[in-house]
Amino acid sequence: MEQNQSTAPTPEKKQRKFGIRDCLAYAAGDLGCNMSFALKGTVQTFWLVYMMMETGLLSLLLLLVQIWDAVNDPMIGTLIDNDHRNYKHGKYKQYIFIGACGLLIGGAAVFMPFPNASVVVKAVLFILGYVIWDAFYTIANVPYGSMLSLVTEDVGERAQLSTWRSIGSMIGNILPMVILPMLIWQKVTYDGTDSFLSKIEIPEGVDKALFLINPETKAPYEIGDAVLSPTTGKQVEILLGERVFWAALIMGILGFIAFMFMLKTITIRVDENTVKANEYTEKFNIFQAFVKFIKNRPAVGATLAAMGMFLGMNAATTANTIMFATYFNMASLSGLVQMIGFLPMFIFMPFITKIVKKYGKKEASVFGTVVSLVGGVIMLVFPLISNVNIALIVYLLGLCVFGVGMGVYTCVSWAMMADAIDYNEWKYGTREEGTVYALHSFFRKLAQGIGPSIVLLIMGVLGYEAKFGTIGQSPATAKNMCWLVAGLYLFSAVVQFIGLAVVYNLDKKTLAKMNADLGRESEEPKDAETVAIEAAPAE
Repeated sequence: MEQNQSTAPTPEKKQRKFGIRDCLAYAAGDLGCNMSFALKGTVQTFWLVYMMMETGLLSLLLLLVQIWDAVNDPMIGTLIDNDHRNYKHGKYKQYIFIGACGLLIGGAAVFMPFPNASVVVKAVLFILGYVIWDAFYTIANVPYGSMLSLVTEDVGERAQLSTWRSIGSMIGNILPMVILPMLIWQKVTYDGTDSFLSKIEIPEGVDKALFLINPETKAPYEIGDAVLSPTTGKQVEILLGERVFWAALIMGILGFIAFMFMLKTITIRVDENTVKANEYTEKFNIFQAFVKFIKNRPAVGATLAAMGMFLGMNAATTANTIMFATYFNMASLSGLVQMIGFLPMFIFMPFITKIVKKYGKKEASVFGTVVSLVGGVIMLVFPLISNVNIALIVYLLGLCVFGVGMGVYTCVSWAMMADAIDYNEWKYGTREEGTVYALHSFFRKLAQGIGPSIVLLIMGVLGYEAKFGTIGQSPATAKNMCWLVAGLYLFSAVVQFIGLAVVYNLDKKTLAKMNADLGRESEEPKDAETVAIEAAPAE
């Protein structure tokens, strides 16, 4: 995109009326972001299963790149805010274009398929690939989130953009979640030759010849027979590492197309100098901000609930994939099962206004966490069931119940944070929007980053050995993955319950009094609250 030399950026001169075109374009932007972000759940699986990186080392590397992620966002936000050059299509579109170009290959950079490289080389490849990918993702995502305020100043129209952003995010997450596992996992059958052995990462200490003999019949395989693991007796299912790289590359291309559609279609109507891309204030002091934050009880409660939500949804991702590969023997369908389980989260969207108006945000969300607790308890049952098919049904039932419980909070989480801003003003006379949103975002990302890292360590304690891949894990280890997944979801529900029921103190009655004292409307969801979603990262 061409850059001019003058210094005063201006919005587009020819402005058409806001309409569905803008909504579709903005939705396409988050679809583009999530074509890349959706790969995050595959990163640990790829490096654990295909690259066979030891769980402790991978956990440490994940922590290191999360530190970069924490520095990355405010740094790039500040860079954008301090850029006063005049670009032909505006600086926000310019940065999104740069990020989109980088994500063409950025997502694939973290999936370089060299399983036989040394440990040092693998570590370097992981860090470099992740840093490059995360940098370009942030360059695209930070200005994309801020762009909502540039498209229109009308509160109702911004609410429409927020809704369409959620739709784009949903599609961008669901498609890779379902399709990607089907593409990158493959069940192995005997083709009449020994060539399939080259595709299998044979566990250390296991004789290759054992893979040519059916452990059930003790006879050589016939063409078309399912190749069974000599250690577990289940059909061998392998992760196609090279295919992960190409799938990530294709997703980068699809994301680029979505970004280009948005940049060509959406109209900027507001002076971009009035909008900040950096969620941290210029004089942001982390220690002072933290002291102020912990005094804001609703903000702490809502943040604790958000961390619990991500601990269940993100931290369990790798353990869940390993569980499907080693216990259920259907890693290729793991994404489809997860999607079925979480679809109930979206059934509340059309009714959320009526639910909140009648019962209140806190009351409805707390009831939801109780339902999620029931789902977590149901999940504790499935590892006890010896019949794998019945166990899968019980697991799916627990997942669906858990998803139903999360539905209400998912819909009102950012509106609750908007109420927490008002609470600070009500109690202490200052709104502290930048501080509250910055710390809330920080702790959300902390849960997203540290959660998976800790889970990897727990997997190692429970017997998972990277050198055996998914083929050579013992039945006991496979069963332990079931207990780990069930425990993570239950822990997630418990944390959400504590955050919303115990810490968060803005029930319907208190919220009504607060709004009355502040001269605001009742707690019925207002379009203005939806604007809070602008501050929410796609993560």
